[in-house]
Amino acid sequence: MTRERPWWGQLPILRNRFDERSFVLQVVQPFLLGLMDGSVSTLAPIFTSAFATNESRVAFLVGLSASIGAAISMGFAEALSDTGELTGRGGPVQRGLITAVSTFLGGILHSLPFLIPHVQAALVLAYVVVGIELVTIAWIRFRFFRMSLVRSIVQVILGGSLVFATGVALGHA
Repeated sequence: MTRERPWWGQLPILRNRFDERSFVLQVVQPFLLGLMDGSVSTLAPIFTSAFATNESRVAFLVGLSASIGAAISMGFAEALSDTGELTGRGGPVQRGLITAVSTFLGGILHSLPFLIPHVQAALVLAYVVVGIELVTIAWIRFRFFRMSLVRSIVQVILGGSLVFATGVALGHA
């Protein structure tokens, strides 16, 4: 009986490159690391600026700069954390790029609603986007790291809520 290839094995660029463990260590883990950092670390600055200034443009610029800064920082941090030789985590440049791109993605997604000039409408849309991001992170943890989905959702939402609350509190200070 032959084992069916995982979905990523069907992609030409990844075919024969990764077994399941390697894929999780070398692609999913750095992607998840970046997505979590970008999604959570940019919440406080974006929402602080939105509430403090009541201007969508300012919140967007803060979100954009936080997303770019976090992507650069996290990309370098991941690339410089180890060579991958001892851990089997893959090459540092590949991991760094994956982490940088996913960090930017995690931060910019809930910044984009602030392109809407009306700050209250932008905030509502940003809340929805943040919720989708956090549930997506929880699902990735469930799917690839075999964590309980409910437990993962609770953990991720708790962490995101603490950072979000910090942003709201500082924005009203």
